[in-house]
Amino acid sequence: MEKQLETGLADAALAPNDRALCQELVYGVVRWQATLDWLIARKTQGRAQKEALQCLLRLGLYQLFWLDRVPDHAAVNETVELAKRAGFGAQAGFVNAVLRGYLRERAATEQLLAELQTSQPHLGCSHPEWLWARWRDRWGAEQTAQLLAWNNSPPKTYARVNTLKTDPGPLLARWREQEDVAYDFCLRDWTGESVVFELKSHPPLLALPSFQQGLFYVQDPSTLLAVRELNPQPGETVLDLCAAPGGKTTFIAQLVRNQGRVVAGDTSPERLRLLQQNCARLGVTCVEPVLLPDAPQFAIPGGPFDRILVDAPCSNTGVLRRRVDLRWRLRPEEIARLRAAQLRLLRLAAARLRPGGTLVYSTCSLEPEENGSVVDEFQAAQAALKLEKTRELFPPADQVDGAFVARWVSG
Repeated sequence: MEKQLETGLADAALAPNDRALCQELVYGVVRWQATLDWLIARKTQGRAQKEALQCLLRLGLYQLFWLDRVPDHAAVNETVELAKRAGFGAQAGFVNAVLRGYLRERAATEQLLAELQTSQPHLGCSHPEWLWARWRDRWGAEQTAQLLAWNNSPPKTYARVNTLKTDPGPLLARWREQEDVAYDFCLRDWTGESVVFELKSHPPLLALPSFQQGLFYVQDPSTLLAVRELNPQPGETVLDLCAAPGGKTTFIAQLVRNQGRVVAGDTSPERLRLLQQNCARLGVTCVEPVLLPDAPQFAIPGGPFDRILVDAPCSNTGVLRRRVDLRWRLRPEEIARLRAAQLRLLRLAAARLRPGGTLVYSTCSLEPEENGSVVDEFQAAQAALKLEKTRELFPPADQVDGAFVARWVSG
């Protein structure tokens, strides 16, 4: 969804404020879909609406109850006009009646929405009920409420300085003096100083010369944790088994200063091309992209490797704030399927690790079946590997995307 929106905005000649509003409307309506549908059902006695009409009602209600920048009359009038232009002229009066009815009941409705977050959190905070129940059973009501609120907040944008091409000082000066980028320092115990910066405001990133020239990579601080635990050194041979689109791969290349060999594998030709493009833009020359078979078992080319990163495909429940539509696509059975694939990848990787080498497993999942449980089952059959560390990042507590990392050393 994010890519489709970016493509649509790239083709539209919108002023920066209008572009930002469009993004807010799209992301906001998708995030709050369940709550918006609950509001619509109250005024329509639960009758199903055509999908496009339902989307228009969501759009109008989101502006009324979640946005301060759009005046009420404008929100109602524009939604009604959109309904007419979308071929719902006969329903324009119905759209107008629903929205104006809620305007008359604003205070009472806001109270109902506040109460809904406690009485039915999955509806009040717009998450699938099964996911809310799973998290509540694990963390309790209070921590789960914090996570739901986190997922419904706009994600921050972070940039990692690409020291293969520049240093922090010159890049920050360029942002300030030439490119109208406002930034703030970002430091976590695993990031290192002056490596990642929060971009507080900026022109479209793809249009920034510093982006085009590969002086930075857009990357949440959580994604650096796995590479820091891997701790690659110049001159080593490294395998990144699930590499695309390349955020961790190019950080590995940065840490080894382009001195070494980094084999970057992925099963998707399209995503592998994106990795190659990112490497070219960032000046990464030590990475060898490899297209892997999309099969349960396959031979890993090269090796043995000094260090291996398995950044496994996962449910992505730690990044729901960024992937706004994922909460509605994810299904419980996916977690069990992914777990099996994660174990297969770990076993394949372990067979290619050099004695004395380091193996790191990472996900952006919050689910124990994909994290600690995978580690336990894998470890039980790996006497030659010593589990040194595991760590989980919980978004509300760590103020970054969710992540899990485990590190082994071969005996």
